[in-house]
Amino acid sequence: MESIWARGMLVAAAILVIRIQLLAFTGANVIGVNYGLNGDNLPPPEQVIDLYGRCQINFVRLFEPRHEVLEALRGRPQLVSLGTKNEEIQSIASSQQASDEWVKTHVVPFVDNVNIGYITVGNEVIPGTNAQYVGQAINNILNSLNNYGITKQIKVTTVLAGTSLASSYPPSAGAFTNEAAAVLKDIAQNLWHRGFPIMINVYPYFAYASDPSHISLDYALFQSKDPVVRDGPYLYYNLFDAMVDAYYSALEKIDVPNVTLAISESGWPSAGNEPYTSIENAQKYNKNLMDHVLGAKGTPRRPGQTFDTFLFEMFNENQKPAGVEQNFGFFYPNMQPIYPFWPC
Repeated sequence: MESIWARGMLVAAAILVIRIQLLAFTGANVIGVNYGLNGDNLPPPEQVIDLYGRCQINFVRLFEPRHEVLEALRGRPQLVSLGTKNEEIQSIASSQQASDEWVKTHVVPFVDNVNIGYITVGNEVIPGTNAQYVGQAINNILNSLNNYGITKQIKVTTVLAGTSLASSYPPSAGAFTNEAAAVLKDIAQNLWHRGFPIMINVYPYFAYASDPSHISLDYALFQSKDPVVRDGPYLYYNLFDAMVDAYYSALEKIDVPNVTLAISESGWPSAGNEPYTSIENAQKYNKNLMDHVLGAKGTPRRPGQTFDTFLFEMFNENQKPAGVEQNFGFFYPNMQPIYPFWPC
């Protein structure tokens, strides 16, 4: 006999199909999925991009400029976030010629028929040894796009590490470390003037799993019926909002309150650390996060704010560290879904 849980999963999947189909019909384009390649058993890029299309996943985030993936994206509608390698940042920042060469190699050959919407300078390098180079690297990439006559808007930004925050609880106490603040003020002002967001990775799972005695599963999964955290005038029903607002508080403290945020990664592993990880928890978190983002609910500090959001991630990747890191995928490497979610 079919279990109640299984029937519930099927109903939830059916509702999600309708919601995503409506999203595609309206032309909205706000949810994507990270495409990592840390596996020796993953399908070829052409098949993967076909899967993105069948599943109506509208954003693709690449951590580095893999040409075989960019070739597969030619003529496809998906918006692409294209990352530099972390080890390339210093060179790009130190030489306009090196920046021009990066754009010439990884953007110019594809920009006419690959929908590149973002270039991210590094991944989680602030704070760190490469942090001092990020601002100039962003400027040089923007100069290079101009030098090659690329007129379509490509947002050039970076992805902050969670360790960029010295404090995050309560959200109003959110503040960057001294090291992060020293470089972020100029970067954030630059991005704000251009209308570009800063990207952040937000993982309620890790906060919950590290302290389940003080953080409830309902709070982490967007399921709390009553406010869990009261922070002055702001009421928090879910941990995701609290984590995002800690960044907004930190930006206010460095006098850049108006720069927006985008979510470069968020997700929940389906296995690897039971009982905190499960297929049910992963499906619930990602479904509820999608509802939250598509509903344009924003956060208590930024009501109505929309977020470009990339869920993590497309596949389970067997070359990542064992445990939860191998179990964030929506799909197995054979392209079968780990749980019902996308309409494909």
